[in-house]
Amino acid sequence: MKGVLRETVAVLAAGILLGLMANLLSPRGLALGRNYFPGVRGAAPLPPAPIQTNLAQGVQTGAAATNATGTNQAAVLTAAMVEARLKENGLQIGDSNRVVELYRDPRFAQEAIIFVDAREDREYQEGHVPAAYQFYHYRAADYLAGVLAASQTAEQIVIYCNGGNCEDSLFAAIMLRDAGVPAAKLLVYTGGMMEWAANGLPVELGARRSGQMKGGPR
Repeated sequence: MKGVLRETVAVLAAGILLGLMANLLSPRGLALGRNYFPGVRGAAPLPPAPIQTNLAQGVQTGAAATNATGTNQAAVLTAAMVEARLKENGLQIGDSNRVVELYRDPRFAQEAIIFVDAREDREYQEGHVPAAYQFYHYRAADYLAGVLAASQTAEQIVIYCNGGNCEDSLFAAIMLRDAGVPAAKLLVYTGGMMEWAANGLPVELGARRSGQMKGGPR
């Protein structure tokens, strides 16, 4: 038995020696110091997966993706969902040009066109569209009677909140519609107060008709 083991070890040793010599002499031999498995110990990390861009919608996807204006993708999608819900409820959507046109319409001074701010007290006090009524839907009972009275004679009612993915204007519009205001009168300004102020349009501070103004000319 011991003789068989010695012969086996001798054959293995001879095979290993011959293999090493053949590898050294071959032009295609393996470099013994080279790492042939770059994903294992000591290897450089793999580059991050590329961000995919949807050019049609201007939305990028990926762990740190943002759209062209730096807005988080999730916020962009939520804003799109808000617009979709407005359409589902039969409510009109107004862009900046349309809203400014209504604000400068002579009927605005006669309150045939009114604006409704759907934000809470602090935001409203810090700045709203001049002469806008406040209607914070979470405390609807505090505002509903006054807004409904103004809505009876108004031909167009523009409702807004902060803009973007803010849903307060959506909820306020639905509540007014359900309270009897015709949907055809309701126009939701999705750009909201952020877009209004960014465009340099006049902003009223404090209470409605306070006369404290900042921003551009009427």
